[in-house]
Amino acid sequence: MKPLVIIATPNICWLKPDVQYPKAADEIAEEAKLCRDNGASVLHVHGEGQWVEVLAGIRKRTDILIQCGMSSIPLKDRMDIMYQKADMISIILNHHDEAFAEVSCNVLHTMAELEDYATVCRKYGVKPEFEVWHSGSIWNLNHLIGDGLLDSPYITTMFFGWPGGTWSPPTVEEYLYRRKLMPTGCAVAVSIMDERQMDILVAAIAHGDNVRVGTEDYPFNRQGKPCATHELVREIADISRMLGRQVATPAQARRMLGTRGRGA
Repeated sequence: MKPLVIIATPNICWLKPDVQYPKAADEIAEEAKLCRDNGASVLHVHGEGQWVEVLAGIRKRTDILIQCGMSSIPLKDRMDIMYQKADMISIILNHHDEAFAEVSCNVLHTMAELEDYATVCRKYGVKPEFEVWHSGSIWNLNHLIGDGLLDSPYITTMFFGWPGGTWSPPTVEEYLYRRKLMPTGCAVAVSIMDERQMDILVAAIAHGDNVRVGTEDYPFNRQGKPCATHELVREIADISRMLGRQVATPAQARRMLGTRGRGA
């Protein structure tokens, strides 16, 4: 089995916004290094209006792969990510409908927008990371693949338990059902916003998929204690090793995900 790619999410906890997380560029860079040191090979990060500084700071501190989030934002407002040639950019494959403690998000992503994203990503060498919220997301992904707009492996994250109109049950049964629908050539990760998170994380590890953990997804460890993202990374890395699956380094993750090296 391939090594486990752990994606760390040291961002705002949408359900509990009072949970602490790094905000300044130097704080994000320091947490990125701690996540890398504890087993993460990919950092899913929100630039929060400072993408240039955030990307530069992380690259100075560590070799972790950078996946740029805030996937509901239109392409024209995310070109800093393209110009800086981040490793990956998150893109929602369908209508985005989420409901959190202090904010609701309801955005329609058209096929034309997805096609533009795919074209620009290929131009700048930034790998798209597609968010799969339900089976309709997979239909759109297959459409992009069929039109020759994507290069394999197709980096994807399946979401479970996130509140709102794109909610799906955070169960192993739902994970296995949706996993069967995914096209050949996908590098699949899972994201769960629910106290039953560990059930799906362990199932994904056992089935050869990758995992995403951190304050953005679910900020509590198995004992229910609020934790920093690097602590949650360490917890899942230890579990993976106990299950007999090694944890990927950034260099291994880069090969498995097909991202370009820095400066390419």
